[in-house]
Order: sequence, then structure tokens, then C-alpha cells
Amino acid sequence: MTEVWRNWAGNEQARPVRILRPTRTEEVAAAVAEAARDGLRVKAVGSGHSFSGAAVAPGLQLRLDRLAGLGSVDRESGLVTVGAGMPLWRLGPLLASRGLAMEIMGDIDRQTVSGAISTGTHGSGLRFGGIATQVRALQLVLADGSVVRCSADERPELFRAARVGLGALGVVTEVTLQCVDQFALHARDTTMPVAEVLDRVDELTEDNDHFEFFWFPHSETALTRRFRRLPATTPLKPIGALARRVDETVSGLGFEGLCRLGTAVPALVPPIARFAARAMSAREFTDLSPRVFASPRDVRFHEGEFAVPREHAVDALREIKRWIDSTGERVSFPLEVRFAAPDDITLSTAHGRESCYIAFHQYHRMPYRRYFDACESVLGSYGGRPHWGKMHTLDAGTLRSRYERFDDFVALRDALDPTGLFANPYLDRVLGLAPEAVPVTPEAS
Repeated sequence: MTEVWRNWAGNEQARPVRILRPTRTEEVAAAVAEAARDGLRVKAVGSGHSFSGAAVAPGLQLRLDRLAGLGSVDRESGLVTVGAGMPLWRLGPLLASRGLAMEIMGDIDRQTVSGAISTGTHGSGLRFGGIATQVRALQLVLADGSVVRCSADERPELFRAARVGLGALGVVTEVTLQCVDQFALHARDTTMPVAEVLDRVDELTEDNDHFEFFWFPHSETALTRRFRRLPATTPLKPIGALARRVDETVSGLGFEGLCRLGTAVPALVPPIARFAARAMSAREFTDLSPRVFASPRDVRFHEGEFAVPREHAVDALREIKRWIDSTGERVSFPLEVRFAAPDDITLSTAHGRESCYIAFHQYHRMPYRRYFDACESVLGSYGGRPHWGKMHTLDAGTLRSRYERFDDFVALRDALDPTGLFANPYLDRVLGLAPEAVPVTPEAS
């Protein structure tokens, strides 16, 4: 019997019938063809950092950690091709050694390249789209075992959809990224009254290259993060080794201890949250971009996140705060608020609109369902689109009304994979069953 696979948060698991770790695209193609003959569904898995069931594999699980090489690097054009299983934390230093960088990153770098783009992972900055907007070409293995390449000029319809493909269109084996010249970021972290942040949010998002903030709902204080892009030749003033270790201890073991205390004595959660908000440190530093964009996440949590039109951000946040205050819900983690430019990717959460991403979290040992349902309801009332790699309960019937090209994606999926070879219970829910598919229940995993 195969081992049990669990995601990082521990809320999703599977016991695949078969596990393979391919090293070449040809091995992926052969494995897909064999699984189809054996009646097994196929899912690729990277780091397991999705909170949703997007990568749950009841049948054949393809682990892409050996398909993680650095392929071609064109320093002049900035085009870089990598294996789909390349982790972002490893890619950053490889690019830096060649004078290049990713244009934008999220605040976690544990994901693989293919996992990050397939679920719509993003950073923050009104002039920048999600990571998938940096993709210039993809290589995929389709359900019939064929290997295809797509780009803006080659199979453009597939390219438009597959950049945020949810793993539903094929197995991505190779990604070509448009990288930029290496650059530094000047980071300024400051605490501000949350009322001031909400009043000035348009100014703060427009006047900074990258802006985001964290808000403990039981507190009136927010931690704001402002990044300014600078040439790589700028003298660096990174966080010192000792200060970094102290930060990691406070935000890791220290915060873990506080969360455990709040779990044991729920009445302590609001004062703990207020203490944590006051303890958030103001600081300034300058470092190369990969070392600023991403930060450690050592305390485990559950997470949901919705993208709402930017103009509704403040109203949505205030409504969530009113619900927490009126119900007495105990929330141990902050709301995280980020912003992104619109794009034209079919199922991107930022498709066609400037977006504000509101992420809600709860310590993994604490109840979360009532809080998450409330956030989903509030953000849904503003047309919120759920992050594909995070927790939500929406199905295809609801999602169809929030994406103008939803049916185009589903029609492409139905044409490429009519039997649902690349589906799983999560994709059956959010996209609907493929035309010739038989549903697989979560219990079957």
C-alpha cells in the first residue's frame, strides 16, 4: 500500500494508487498514457503548499521534484526555461547568479514554478500581475499522451488558459519565464492605525511599487509593508543575521506558543492578537528582491483568500471586522491585504480588473469554519474570486458568474480531457464533471 500524502497545512491528504517521480517529459507522457489505460486519474504535485484540494491525487501522483532543472537562459532577452518542479526558493539564487530576477514574487517561496502559476499565486503591486503573467511559453503533456508547446503565437487559446490551468488541462513539464534584470528592494515596515491605512489605501497602493498590510482583527493596528525597486548596484543594507534570527524566533516559536495558549484558553485570543500587533516591528532594509519578497511561514495555519475589485476593498474589510466584533469570533491570525494589476488569463483571479486580495487565516489547531464561511460570504457579495490554491466552498455554478470566460475554459478542458483524466474531487466541484467522466468521491482518495 502506498504512503499517505498530506499537504503543508495538513487539511488535505490522499493515498495514491501509484506514485512516480519522472525525470524527463517523455516519462511523464508514458506515465499518463499508462494511467489512462489502467483507469487511473492523474495529478502532478509540487511542494504541497496549496490549501485547496487542487493537487490531491487518488490515482497516479506525479511528483515533479526531479523535473526541476534550469534549462536555457538568454541573458539578453531575459527568457529563462525551467523544469516545472523547480522550487521558487531555489530559482531566485540561480537567476541572481546570472544577473536576473523574477519581476514579482509572492510572500512565500516554497512553491514550485508550475504549482505557483497553475493556482494563480501573486505578490502585491498595482503595476504588476501575478506570477503567471511572467510566463511566455509552456510545455504540457495532454490526456492523450501527446507533448505540446503553447505560447502567445503557438496554440494561443491553450496558452491563455493554461497559465492558470489548475492542473485541469494537462501536466506542465516546462515553463519559460520572462525575467528582468536583477534589482534590489528598499523595504519599509511600519505600524499604523488601521483607520489611517483604510483612509489612505489608494494613496499607499499608488505611491509605492509594492504595498501590502497585515491587520489582526482584534486590534486597531496594522503592519504596513512598502517596497521600492532599486538598481541591483544599490548598496545593500540587509537585515542582520542576529536580527533575522530574532525575527524568526518571535514569528515562529514565539507566535506558535501564543497560538497554542489561545487554543487552550480561547478567551485569551483577542488580547494575544493585540499584543502581537503591538509587537510587530518597524524597520527599514535594502536587499536583493528574492530575499525581500518572501519570508518564512513556520507556524501552520489554514487559509482562504478572495480577490475583490480594488474599489471594494475598504468596504469589504470593514464588513469582515463588523462581523468579528458582533459575533465575538476569536481570530488568531491577521488579515493579509495585497493588490495586483489586471490581466487577460482566462481563470486568473485578476482577469480584467485591478484586484485587492484579502487573505484570512486561522491557526491550524483552532476552529475556522464559521469564520471562513463569513469571509467567503462577505467577499462573495463584492464579486470575490477565490484563490485556486486556498480554501473555499464554491462550485462551478457560482464561479461561472464571476468569470466572463469560465465556459471557454471548461469547453477547452472538455475538448482536451473529455474523460477527466486530470480531474479530482476539487476540480469536479469547481469546474464541473468532464463530459465522459465518472465522479470520484473524496473518500476514494
